[in-house]
Amino acid sequence: MNTSGKTVILFFVLVAGCFVLAIALVPVGSQGPLRTVIAITAGTAVLSFAFGLATHDYSWTDRLWSTTPVGYAWIYAAAGAFNPIVTLAAILVTIWGGRLTFNFARRGGYTGGEDYRWPILRERIGNPVGWQLFNLLFVAGYQQFLFICFTLPLYTMSSLTGARLSPGAIAAAVLLLAFLTLETIADQQQFEFQQSKYGLLSKREEFRSDYERGFRTSGLFSRSRHPNYLGELGVWWSMYLLGAIGMGSLVHWSIAGPLLLTLLFIGSTIFTEGITTSKYPGYSEYRKDVWPIFPKLW
Repeated sequence: MNTSGKTVILFFVLVAGCFVLAIALVPVGSQGPLRTVIAITAGTAVLSFAFGLATHDYSWTDRLWSTTPVGYAWIYAAAGAFNPIVTLAAILVTIWGGRLTFNFARRGGYTGGEDYRWPILRERIGNPVGWQLFNLLFVAGYQQFLFICFTLPLYTMSSLTGARLSPGAIAAAVLLLAFLTLETIADQQQFEFQQSKYGLLSKREEFRSDYERGFRTSGLFSRSRHPNYLGELGVWWSMYLLGAIGMGSLVHWSIAGPLLLTLLFIGSTIFTEGITTSKYPGYSEYRKDVWPIFPKLW
């Protein structure tokens, strides 16, 4: 069942309200930006859970994945008096969020109904109460907690009020953009294949064998089963590197963010590929030949 555009608009209006209310009640200047971000996340997590209950669409957190972290980035930038390194980081997060929002929207993510994996998982859980607990604790709660975690490097950068952009920081930013480019190419290749596969674009000769298999194995997907995951993880590890260089230490407590995000992607890969393998007989052979996330270079 598709979610109406009006419902999505209402949701984002209320999300904006969470930002305004949290900033008013937990001002960045007096309490510190992390407390403000935590307050916002508490509000949006409850909101996402409630909308899931009301609409039976459990992808509300998915719709926030590319948007609320951008807001958090600029809260940290403001808290850091827009010092060069945190401002650069906020700009990079904004570019990341804009690209991801565009890709999510063109795939029908805002009004096309929930992620195909949630009904499968809901059926496996079987118990409606158990599913709602999972929705509260993981779908809405833990995943939005991750928004706080993987933007933690910007929190550390907000304290660097006298910092200047070093060659190392610039190199980390360039690395981030390289991973973002990789993710963009991977998403475009997958989008073109899916659109032509389902007849929304004309069939292409280069995809002939992939049409027969049912999934893409050409382009970047000949080297990695999930090159878009590699790009996404690379973005946030590069962001961590940017913050670590600013702090003057390559090992910093904010590493928890990209580590937890990596664990989520590993779990997502295992679950998603279990579904794909049961659907497409040839996927098991593909898994033998191509690595899951990191590319096989030979």
